[in-house]
Amino acid sequence: MDRRTLIKSAGFAAAGFAAFPLAGCKAQDASMLDSTDGSNPLAIPPLQRGEIEQGARVFRLSLTPGQKEFVPGVASPTIGIDAPYLGPTLEMRRGEWVQFHIDNKLAEGATVHWHGFELPAAADGGPHQLIRPGERWSPSFEVRQRASLYWCHSHLEREAGPQVYAGLAAPIFVRDDEEERLDLPSDYGVDDIPLIVQDRVIDGSGRLVYPLSMHTRMMGVRGSRIFVNGTENAVFDAQTGQLRLRILNGSNARLYDLSLEGDRSMQLIASDGGLLDRPHIVRSVRLAPGERAQVIIDLSEGRPLRLLASSPENAMDMMGGRGMMGGGMTGRGDSGDASADVFQILDIRPASSAQRIRVPTQLASLAPPDLSSAVRTRRFVLDMGMMGGGMSINGAAMDMNVINERVPVGQWEIWEIANASMMAHPFHIHNVQFRVIDRDGRAPPPLETSLKDTVIVNPREQVRLLLRFEEHTDPDLPYMYHCHILEHEDAGMMGQFVVVKS
Repeated sequence: MDRRTLIKSAGFAAAGFAAFPLAGCKAQDASMLDSTDGSNPLAIPPLQRGEIEQGARVFRLSLTPGQKEFVPGVASPTIGIDAPYLGPTLEMRRGEWVQFHIDNKLAEGATVHWHGFELPAAADGGPHQLIRPGERWSPSFEVRQRASLYWCHSHLEREAGPQVYAGLAAPIFVRDDEEERLDLPSDYGVDDIPLIVQDRVIDGSGRLVYPLSMHTRMMGVRGSRIFVNGTENAVFDAQTGQLRLRILNGSNARLYDLSLEGDRSMQLIASDGGLLDRPHIVRSVRLAPGERAQVIIDLSEGRPLRLLASSPENAMDMMGGRGMMGGGMTGRGDSGDASADVFQILDIRPASSAQRIRVPTQLASLAPPDLSSAVRTRRFVLDMGMMGGGMSINGAAMDMNVINERVPVGQWEIWEIANASMMAHPFHIHNVQFRVIDRDGRAPPPLETSLKDTVIVNPREQVRLLLRFEEHTDPDLPYMYHCHILEHEDAGMMGQFVVVKS
């Protein structure tokens, strides 16, 4: 049955909306459903550590259709990893060898991309590693990453947007000895909490919909309802004096400025690829889709706190002013967008006052980027064409049969990412953690002073990155670089590169 026939027969299509590709089964996970009152206990994804077999950490996972009640009493078809929606937190350690056995129980093909990992191209989980219905994919690789929050998600060719939106994503915790020596909060589900922040469009009947229109293809799908780990109006009852929040922007297109109500401060300790050199006292953190941050919140006074998010306009207005800086396009459009709103992310209710614990003043040893080591500069220009009609990088749309760049292994390079379009774009590079050199010659903000794999590039801005691919050569099988607004990725703002022997 082709995709259009499947959608029609499942009865999911509605005027002006594209329905999900799958018919949902009746299985439900009570821990991932919202309660009927005004607030709901935050769902904490179950922790899965796999099994040690012949020296490797082995995970057995299934991609499954499911149902979730985004509105109580109204079930919507979803996709999950060992769950009806989203998946467990996978935990592993730096230096381990990991093996996955992933069974696709969906009615369509899918992929599972290991976002932020350095690994062989055959294990990357990009569009070339298709898992067909009924098939199993068994990638394996060494965990080379520093301790941090990573994630896995669909990267299916031209279908990453709807599959991630339907729930095909899960967090990954990498731990290591270096971080554990610092004695940071690390008791999973108690004082060390993953927050997958996602916006969704809910129609008048209470069902989840994935809207497709000219507007959403250009701006990306942005909904007016916020869910954290699948929970709306989430509440967490804290039992400790400090709380470590590992925050992932898991939305398809929306940017978030995260802050505490009342202009309270947070300690920013880590970004995509691990710890910063020291804690930074901040009052807000901006995350684009795919980016991560870790903050520590002081609860020692025993007062309730609320984590909020505003959503900056992600466009330049027609006169050339930057919406990212406060102007730009307004209005909800046909996606139910509410860009000017302030969203409640999480209510934190401490049990009582507690002793304040000091965060170490030194976290990680990070030398400044050494530009003298770079032997080549590559330039990537992101553009959208007229009204978003031609998503491209360096003037070309994604072509599965074209290798855009060949990069020698072990070679330090500077990549210049220039944005010629009206929107900000989060730029993600597979198989590497890079350092941000500067933004139009200016020093990067604290979140960008450590290792990164995704970086926001504002309209008419250029961001320079220093990077090196340390191993895993393959002259034929490529990795991706792309905009992490998933509708832009699906529309062609993506390119391919191979890592080759020097």
